[in-house]
Amino acid sequence: MPDGTARQEARGTGHENLVIRGRRVENDTWLTLGVDPAEELSALPQGPIIVPIKLFKERTEEVLQRSHSFGIWLAPDDDPADLAPYLSRLAPRASCLAVFFPKFADGRGYSTGALLRTRYGWKGELRAFGDIGRDHLFNLARCGFDAFRLPPQRDPHDAIAAFADFSLRYQGSVDDPLPLFRKRSLAAGGTR
Repeated sequence: MPDGTARQEARGTGHENLVIRGRRVENDTWLTLGVDPAEELSALPQGPIIVPIKLFKERTEEVLQRSHSFGIWLAPDDDPADLAPYLSRLAPRASCLAVFFPKFADGRGYSTGALLRTRYGWKGELRAFGDIGRDHLFNLARCGFDAFRLPPQRDPHDAIAAFADFSLRYQGSVDDPLPLFRKRSLAAGGTR
């Protein structure tokens, strides 16, 4: 088995422009802006961009009138309810909502993702990015995330195996709301 360096060289220049989407690794065409607070954002670049919710709220009309696709990202302390008044205006132009995980152990984004899917009805791409890795992917998917941008030092090709880590799910969640005991009851002829 080749070491990690050989695998990386065999696959190309690194992992910084890769995203896991649909449980496949793809080139990422989106540019995520504003993660670095010092980043200059007076003029938004061309192409698909993901902007922080604060910038979106300050410059809503400018972002909505772009000729390119856009997405909005939320930090752990952003309230997903702040997006609610805009959701009807976002589709179909905003095809991506993203949640930033600044630290490996910061789990607040799981709740944000679940709320965006369940309470606010988001149907487009829901992306997790930041300091996430293989150990997060299975549970992020359970909370409704369907795209994952790992940091450059983590190999998305290896991380895909996380989706098969568990064969049974006891609890209901966004991706499968019926808990296992209900499924077994229904299979035995019970009612919901």
